[in-house]
Amino acid sequence: MAQFKHKKIIAMLAPLGLISGMAISTAGLADNHNRYAIDASKGVVKNSANECWITAGGLQEKIEACGDVILVDTDGDGVTDDKDMCPDTPRGAPVDAKGCPLDSDGDGVPDYLDKCPGTKAGAKVDKDGCEIMMKPMAKTEKVVIDNILLFDFDSAELKEGSTDVLDNSYAKFKGNDAVKSVTITGHTDSSGPDAYNQGLSERRANSVRDYLISQGADASKLQARGAGESQPAFGNDTKAGRAMNRRVEFNVMMK
Repeated sequence: MAQFKHKKIIAMLAPLGLISGMAISTAGLADNHNRYAIDASKGVVKNSANECWITAGGLQEKIEACGDVILVDTDGDGVTDDKDMCPDTPRGAPVDAKGCPLDSDGDGVPDYLDKCPGTKAGAKVDKDGCEIMMKPMAKTEKVVIDNILLFDFDSAELKEGSTDVLDNSYAKFKGNDAVKSVTITGHTDSSGPDAYNQGLSERRANSVRDYLISQGADASKLQARGAGESQPAFGNDTKAGRAMNRRVEFNVMMK
């Protein structure tokens, strides 16, 4: 039966002048690896029904004119362009079924760029996919006391009545285990020499620290420092501004 079919094919091609320049083999036509028959001058051979013929040793590639679907994989990732949702994937990058780079740990950095695979879910990462270790923000509180309530002019000795102000200001921090440290900072306005103002602010801060310790505050948590006129809170060009700059601050850091 097969021999009859092969003779029939040859008989159909002969009248069309298609035998010339075409390699046809009855043995080849039965080969599962047959390819399209090619005419040296006319190209792929077709019958009267416009169907392409095949023969052993013919053209290996698919031919669109023969009804073949030509599938291209431009980026070479194994996913043809008609299905590739990420057509510009770098060569060699592992991809999913859609042709997009794999991101196994879901951190937004594809596996081929990820230097820290396996990052825990939800972690913030850098451009290399490595977790950014965020330092916890220290909780701080600030208490500001006007110097006029604590000291006489050009003096670092606590004046009468100032202790009540300090007791009330420090009350919620005294003996509080949640307090990590307290920095007592003295400030002045810009009147007078810088060096003198620096020294005055340091003496005033130490006076406040000494008093609080005498009232039971934990000395290991108290630090005194002077800022002089270097950190004005308001402009020193007005009387009101200078008055506001003369102050003592508690900067309290909580655990």
